[in-house]
Amino acid sequence: MRDYDELISFLGEWGPFQRLIFFLLSASIVPNGFTGLSIVFLAGAPEHRCRLPPSANLSREWLNASIPREVQGGREGPSRCRRYRLESLANFSALGLQPGRDVDLSQLEQEKCLDGWEYSRELYLSTIVTEWNLVCEDDWKTPLTTSLFFVGVLIGSFISGQLSDRFGRKNILFATMAVQTGFSFVQIFSTSWEMFTVLFLIVGMGQISNYVVAFILGTEILGKSVRIIFSTLGVCIFFAIGYMLLPLFAYFIRDWRMLLLALTVPGVLCVPLWWVIPESPRWLISQGRFKEAEIIIRKAAKTNGIVAPAMLFDSTEMQDMKLQQQQQKAYILDLFRTRNIAVITVMSLLLWMLTSIGYFGLSLNTPNLHGNVFINCFLSAIIEVPAYVIAWLLLRTLPRRYSISGTLFLGGGVVLFIQLVPTDFHILSVFLVMLGKFGITSAFSMLYVYTSEIYPTIVRNMAVGATSMSSRVGSIIAPYFVYLGAYDRYLPYILMGSLTVLIGILTLFLPESYGNPLPETFDQMLKVKGFRNRQHTNHVRSSKETEDSKTQITPL
Repeated sequence: MRDYDELISFLGEWGPFQRLIFFLLSASIVPNGFTGLSIVFLAGAPEHRCRLPPSANLSREWLNASIPREVQGGREGPSRCRRYRLESLANFSALGLQPGRDVDLSQLEQEKCLDGWEYSRELYLSTIVTEWNLVCEDDWKTPLTTSLFFVGVLIGSFISGQLSDRFGRKNILFATMAVQTGFSFVQIFSTSWEMFTVLFLIVGMGQISNYVVAFILGTEILGKSVRIIFSTLGVCIFFAIGYMLLPLFAYFIRDWRMLLLALTVPGVLCVPLWWVIPESPRWLISQGRFKEAEIIIRKAAKTNGIVAPAMLFDSTEMQDMKLQQQQQKAYILDLFRTRNIAVITVMSLLLWMLTSIGYFGLSLNTPNLHGNVFINCFLSAIIEVPAYVIAWLLLRTLPRRYSISGTLFLGGGVVLFIQLVPTDFHILSVFLVMLGKFGITSAFSMLYVYTSEIYPTIVRNMAVGATSMSSRVGSIIAPYFVYLGAYDRYLPYILMGSLTVLIGILTLFLPESYGNPLPETFDQMLKVKGFRNRQHTNHVRSSKETEDSKTQITPL
């Protein structure tokens, strides 16, 4: 029985049909680029200090001295969360006493910001932080907002993987795009932090989910030689383009509601793609829907100006495929059905999760870097373009395991080195962060290709969805790695660098898929490195013991 790649070989690799699918599916990824990291600007925390009520009867000197000084990030500045007790300051002002000369400020009693905060408008006109005062005692709500978004992505990754295996790639692709765009628009009208966060969670359910389904759809439609280009220079670079648009939009639109509206509009432009992007013929064949698959393949041949064979599927081949699919119905537990598959799945889950922590930790930490937040975010986005190009070159020429492991070692090692950089060397620190982001991003982009190559068709999308779900667990944790920087600015880098190097070592034990055809069945899956040898050794040992037993029994 022929495999799918052999079946459609007459179409060619890079005709008008393939080019159309390549660019349309890649373009559908652009909204994901800015939606996933929009929280960097939507929840931007500008400089702030305690607000003094208009009724405060203080002299100019006491107004200027009403906020205690403290060291923040190695620099001294006004406290963000405390002020001197207003009643005491009013008494000193009424008596004509001078701060610092007549009154020792270090001995004065302090209190919380009982009248709210004053926010600098240098960077932002408004964010959800300034809208709902997510600072000081409530600053924990900001990383929680980001984490709950990724909780939504986790749920969406899990659900969309199974639904697209059951109901089709195209249907779930556009359903998740509708969820992302529709609820992002509703978010604009949020009246509280709680409402914003719940809607943000739902947006997350559609965000990376349609990324995964679009990736799988392109992987299954396009030929083998184009598949790698699509998954790196196609999907990933268009994601980076969306990411690069984010600081551009945020620079010109400083109000969070208007920024969110601007980021929602591109999603609407994807609606007409429904009438152009087809269902995956490979998935239709796996479901036994041969006539629908044949219509799409013949339409592709017509688009490419190629005459399709008179008969694409013979009756014997169709019967064999139907019998095969009846014998292999996919469920999530199939990812653990044998020891080898279970080991591959567990290692893949860890690989995705820890790589995700590094990627999103460095991406979300850009506002804390020295310099302009918009430039830093743009640098963080544009560094992904060469990372994807390098990933594409590595996937073309080197084994997957060594490529992924090498880039993880680069990213993790550089991030670990940041703690050794002197505090005054700001440019070097930013450079190392970007270099670390380069390595981790390159590895992250290769994971999609690698995972799709080691799992068979019947559970391929489920496997990518499950491992992507694992990466969302990492992205849920990542905001709290960034949050640790408030206590020690090097601690996030130490943790992220160590975990990245660790998973780089683990990657070397996974099977190698380079140069092998996509598996169609579970029996065609590759073995974990050393696993086959151990099984062979055990088999030889058992055979030898049997022969020894026979040798001992024969003389009797």
